[in-house]
Amino acid sequence: MSLLLSIVLPVHGVERYLPRCLDSILGDTPALESRFEVIAVDDLSPDGSGAILDAYAARDPRLRVMHLTENQGLGGARTAALPQARGQYVWFLDSDDWVPERTVSVVLDELAQERRRETPADVLITDFTHVYPDGGTESNPWRHVLTGSPLVEGCTLAEHPALFQTVMSVWNKVFRRDFLDGLGVSFGRGYYEDISVTYPALLAAERLRYLDRPCYNYRRGRDGAITATASPKHADVFAQYDAIFAFLDRPDRPGRPVPESLRTLVFDRTVRQALNVYDTPGLVPADRRREFFQRIARHFDRHRPAGYRYPGGVRGVQYRLAARGARIAYAELRRTGRLPRELKRGARAVAPAVKKGMRSGARFTAYNAFRRLPLDEHLAVYAAYWHRGYACSPAAIYEKAKELAPRIRGVWVVENRRQAATLPPGVPYVIVNTPAYLRTMATAKYFVNNVNFPRTMVKRPGSVHVQTQHGTPLKAMGMDLRDRPAAAEGMDFDLLQEAIDRWDFLVSPNPHTSEHFARAFPGRYEMLDTGYPRNDRLADATPAEVRAVRERLGLRPGTRAVLYAPTHRGGKGGYVPLLEVTELARRLGPDFTLLVRTHYFHTGGPGDLTADGEAAAIVDVSAHPTVEDLYLAADVLVTDYSSMMFDYAVLDRPVVIFAPDWEEYQQERGVYFDLFAEPPGAVTETADELARALLAGDPAPGARARFRAKFCVWDDGGAAERVVRRVFPVEQP
Repeated sequence: MSLLLSIVLPVHGVERYLPRCLDSILGDTPALESRFEVIAVDDLSPDGSGAILDAYAARDPRLRVMHLTENQGLGGARTAALPQARGQYVWFLDSDDWVPERTVSVVLDELAQERRRETPADVLITDFTHVYPDGGTESNPWRHVLTGSPLVEGCTLAEHPALFQTVMSVWNKVFRRDFLDGLGVSFGRGYYEDISVTYPALLAAERLRYLDRPCYNYRRGRDGAITATASPKHADVFAQYDAIFAFLDRPDRPGRPVPESLRTLVFDRTVRQALNVYDTPGLVPADRRREFFQRIARHFDRHRPAGYRYPGGVRGVQYRLAARGARIAYAELRRTGRLPRELKRGARAVAPAVKKGMRSGARFTAYNAFRRLPLDEHLAVYAAYWHRGYACSPAAIYEKAKELAPRIRGVWVVENRRQAATLPPGVPYVIVNTPAYLRTMATAKYFVNNVNFPRTMVKRPGSVHVQTQHGTPLKAMGMDLRDRPAAAEGMDFDLLQEAIDRWDFLVSPNPHTSEHFARAFPGRYEMLDTGYPRNDRLADATPAEVRAVRERLGLRPGTRAVLYAPTHRGGKGGYVPLLEVTELARRLGPDFTLLVRTHYFHTGGPGDLTADGEAAAIVDVSAHPTVEDLYLAADVLVTDYSSMMFDYAVLDRPVVIFAPDWEEYQQERGVYFDLFAEPPGAVTETADELARALLAGDPAPGARARFRAKFCVWDDGGAAERVVRRVFPVEQP
């Protein structure tokens, strides 16, 4: 009886990594586990890899070693091993990588189940993890395309074409042997050898299945890896492309007919990969770049599908230039954002993104020139809420850095002069897209923001990016929204991951946030478990400061101030008045004042807030620049799902939740805990319940105490100092 699985392992120059690889495969199961074998191919390795293989094979009969007398490369070594494989399935691994604990056992069990199905999977696709030289890890960047997709149960590529967005390498794919033999394809020679197998296999498979478990640790950035090595062999990729399209054009090709839409996806993916290789610094040698670009143009001539339509935007212009072989114009577009002269006559048909690139070309030419200057080790850039002004944790960090690291000059970024006028006296600033802004962004050592800086601003080696975020999350955030398109509101997760990859530090306000941020924003940054710097002011507030704030807001002595601050609701269009504020004012009476603050995403305020003399006064504080002022002034907070509840809880004052649409909200947006089970205070669902709770004074002190014990444990007034001491060069007293 044949084995269930053959693992093929090409080996060349990896003696540093080989023992870990072999241990992860063979040591994962008992020595008596006889359902699999490992065929290791010593591809005339110049180091001690061959001896390591022989030593392991002497101890474990499941490992068989082939010693080649001539170097064949990855593709040739795999091809040499395949006739020797006895398994019903075959898995091609790389010998510098390794598999997580229990992976082989899990894969064997999955394959045993597949074998019993009426239509077994032709290819079992596994999840994987990137591992970096410093030990940092990154989850599969394309996992959102696979998790929850039809691939979990099994489908064809035509039923889930988004699979073409994922990695095309061979190492996370386990092939049914009879299916693979019937394809009539082989691994190529040289670089990118596996795509001449993976593309045909995915296109021809009657059933693809995804195993939602990380089954492979892929080593990124190691010395000698082809993805980081300059070589003329990067041009080998075009031979693999030719093999893929030759498979598509074969009259005897196995599998179902390939629709033209899939052929177009294949072509788009190959063009994108070729341009990525060309654009990545240090891969294509300088004396081969002209030839490589010409090969891309010939690829268009040979394989462009009939009726092919170029993508929109800048990418479409890049494709057109590549198809023409217009290398100089392509380089100019990438360098400056300017539209090439030969395309300007058709500018009316060019996407708005390209027109914007033309207008901004001069700015980014200047920015690129400033980037050649050395980093200013004593310059820090601060911004908050998309350059709206001086606010939130960046402002608190700026103030503390002036005290503890006075040699670091802080400069704020604002959108325009009107916003600049709102900065505190003496705070330095630059206005977006001015020469001063471009120079500052190009040369600063430190960057502090509660959102992301523009992706057009390059993260230079040696710079330090501090991401503070701007709230403890109740609702799902970041990558956790990939399966919630309505809540994501068009979020580009690839761009989000690019932004996350720039972060060096992520500030967390409490343990709950650290747990969820680590998953929602997967990256290699350091989590700063410090508390939120913006809440230091609340933790340190004195009665005198509270009185002064209330006086500035015009609150009369003796009035009970209620701050009503509902959150933004995705897909609703703007401010959603779920509460009739004037009716609540009438119910509360003249001893109350209602401070109404809409979310900063909305414009126009909450509308008519007039009330008669027997009702509570109503004040629209939506435009008030500092929300901490409003916290200090308010005797009670009314909100729904806003992160304001976590900040306000630092003051240990009553919080009332008004959540008439809780069921709808948690289903649409996704939440991290049940607010009704762990509230910060009284929970109400109707206007009548809300009024009664406010009139009761302090209706749920026990709930507030439990809430504070979970979410306010780091709010002791020292968060900003902890951040500054970790990030900046602090002067000793």
